[in-house]
Amino acid sequence: MKRRDFLKLSGFAPIGIMGYGWMGHGWMGRRHSTNSNILSLKPKKSPLPIPKLLDPIIENGIKKFHLNIQESHHTFFENINTKTYGIESTYLGPTLLLRQGESVEIEYKNNLPEATTMHGHGMHVPAIMDGGVHQVINPNQCWSAKYTVNQPASTCWYHPHLMGKTAEQVYMGLAGMIIVEDEESKNLNIPQTYGVDDIPVVLQDKKFDSSGQIDYSPTRMEIKRGYKANTFLVNGAIEPYFNAKTGWLRLRVLNGANARVFTISFGLFKSFYQIATDNSFLEQPIKLNSLTLSPGERAEIVVYVDRDLVLQDRNTSKSLLYIFKDESIGLVDSLPTQLTNLERLNIHDAKRVRRFVLNMRRGHMAINSKIMNKNRIDERVPVNDVEIWEIINPMHMVHNFHIHATHFEIIERNGSARNVLPSERGFKDTIYMPPRSTAKVLVKMKDYVDEVHPYMYHCHILEHEDDGMMGQFTVVSNS
Repeated sequence: MKRRDFLKLSGFAPIGIMGYGWMGHGWMGRRHSTNSNILSLKPKKSPLPIPKLLDPIIENGIKKFHLNIQESHHTFFENINTKTYGIESTYLGPTLLLRQGESVEIEYKNNLPEATTMHGHGMHVPAIMDGGVHQVINPNQCWSAKYTVNQPASTCWYHPHLMGKTAEQVYMGLAGMIIVEDEESKNLNIPQTYGVDDIPVVLQDKKFDSSGQIDYSPTRMEIKRGYKANTFLVNGAIEPYFNAKTGWLRLRVLNGANARVFTISFGLFKSFYQIATDNSFLEQPIKLNSLTLSPGERAEIVVYVDRDLVLQDRNTSKSLLYIFKDESIGLVDSLPTQLTNLERLNIHDAKRVRRFVLNMRRGHMAINSKIMNKNRIDERVPVNDVEIWEIINPMHMVHNFHIHATHFEIIERNGSARNVLPSERGFKDTIYMPPRSTAKVLVKMKDYVDEVHPYMYHCHILEHEDDGMMGQFTVVSNS
């Protein structure tokens, strides 16, 4: 039986070792009422949607992007129009390609019936261009992030950051990727043809009601645990497929879920290589059989396509993306042994230690027993000082920790540098914090001093962030 005929008959039944196929993923007998009555809904069988590369306008040497944030409808299920939010699209947004050293202006027009913001997650920018809780875009208004790209090659993303509404707006579809290139990345012998062998992969999970509409209605317990669902999406599609050429395939994987932690794998016996973390290349490719990403984290991986593959979530044994080997030969058939040389910070240069305890206060999520208050500055960080930030999760639940404005190094987990995984040894902006764990990261705020406008640090489980697990800091002059 031919592969495509197999798909038609099986409704995306598994072809990998660990996959269980769509019907095996729990459509029958789910506990959640919002999912228990949608047996008649059939997921749309489709190729992997590839977000378009948005074409900029060049004016006076400035690369300008214009993005419309809008209400829309998207087809997750056959013959069902689901209400969504999108950015220049029915769901999610286009990919923005930026290059180190160039001047950019990203203008967002809010066509929603409610306010929003748009944060460049992972972008090293001035505080007033960060798109945090203070840069609100009201309905029918525009806001622009203007800056010079000042960071190495990386995979970043943009998403709302509105106080109390971030989780719902991301859940409805507001997110997109930002790819930063530099001279070093362009000269590496790695897959670099967007949409062909260099593919964005946005992982999410979603609840739908009996009519196929998105259901975002967390209970108080689901706010504490994070809002999770049993329907998994890749770039807004349910179990899509991608036709790949024989050779190395690069996947820029973003955990764009509200709360779910994904552990990605191609099965027990298929290895792959991680080449980048949130904000930088790793110095050498790291061979892996699985990789865990918490919400907001990114990783660039390459896998050799010599047969059909299934990208899976090992935590749930669900299939995420089917990769079918094409007969043609790919553009890259070998990988470099050295990717970059990272200019690391020196722990002995650290001027101070700051401690951030992820806990609760009066029933709400908090940091250092303080619930987020956008009128309060929690920390003042001197520019160019090396600091150790100690992050403590004393709770019996998963958290993580994201810092705006900077790219940090993980130097210790649970009291030892040996517990830092090789796959974590690039620069990052988000760190996974399992239950009852500790970590230390090395931080240095650079370039942008603003003693009035703050950046944020917070848990990137979006329900936790909205509930109060967030704080603010300003970068102050060092004098």
